[in-house]
Amino acid sequence: MRQAALLGKPDTKRTHYLGRAAREAGLHVLFLDWDRWRKDFPKGKIFLKIYPPEWDCCLLEQLPWLVEDYMRRLEELKRLEECQDVRFFNHPNAIKALLDKKGCKEQLRKAGLAVTEELEQDIIQTPEQLLTMMDRKRIYQVFIKPVCGSGAAGAAAFRWQPQTGKMILYTCVGEMPGDGGKDLVNTKQLGRLSDAGQVLLMLEKLLKLGCIVERWYAKASHQGYSYDLRAVVQDGRTDFCLARLSKGPITNLHLNNHPLELETLGLSGTVIEEIQDLCRRSMELFPGLRSAGIDILLEKGSLKPRIIEMNAQGDLIYQDIYGANRIYRRQADMIKAACREEPS
Repeated sequence: MRQAALLGKPDTKRTHYLGRAAREAGLHVLFLDWDRWRKDFPKGKIFLKIYPPEWDCCLLEQLPWLVEDYMRRLEELKRLEECQDVRFFNHPNAIKALLDKKGCKEQLRKAGLAVTEELEQDIIQTPEQLLTMMDRKRIYQVFIKPVCGSGAAGAAAFRWQPQTGKMILYTCVGEMPGDGGKDLVNTKQLGRLSDAGQVLLMLEKLLKLGCIVERWYAKASHQGYSYDLRAVVQDGRTDFCLARLSKGPITNLHLNNHPLELETLGLSGTVIEEIQDLCRRSMELFPGLRSAGIDILLEKGSLKPRIIEMNAQGDLIYQDIYGANRIYRRQADMIKAACREEPS
């Protein structure tokens, strides 16, 4: 039988609630801290679940470096598969594939799955390039987000009226106080810029981060709020699905938006089946991926589901852990079963 282990930070909500679920399942889990995992890593057969490191840095310019550092750590962990017969809850290759938002979306698109449309394959680097592309495609509202990042870090929604020159930018990005606007941080509060000069200056700074530009779709609505969905899918099954309701264009729940469980939206069985099928098929494209958080948009009117993005470590849903803790209970069962199984 394998030893279950969790690599992360012992004092986070993720480790606390998964640990609780493991104890309820009669599963002993060894906790490994990123700060000393090499020293503490046990010998023998291990089944490992990986959580990302916790970084103190809040500067958006550091995002590419932080993700690159995490990629190197994942590559090092992957080598344990051969030298120590370590197995993984989510394989490092699968985690890396989903960290690459651009590559992940392209793989989904090539498989014929509905995704939110990326408007330009090349990285747009300046506001001038962005406005030229929008005018050429006659699309005047877009989402902009860094190639790497989460929690709306660096994300923005941009609307432009070329006839009048009017511009509006919604973003959680702000300037670090006291440094003359050189460094950008994630304020975790949605702001609105409408002065064209300020908008263009912020766009210039954002685009230097290396960003994806996507079509801004009109979303489905419920009781006056637009919404999208976060589904947590594990071993092909949607274990939890939450609507994120917002009056604004960015729906992340830490921005004081409103959570609502899928069942309360009144969606038809056909639409729910389409959502679940899209999630299941997307998971099948990434070998070694057993659990992921999938963000899904439902188009206004048709309710056609489209994948916004996938996150191999998007399993922390407060509305679940403070309730039935279904996601981590299922994970505990999956880990327990994997520790008992040995290939013939």
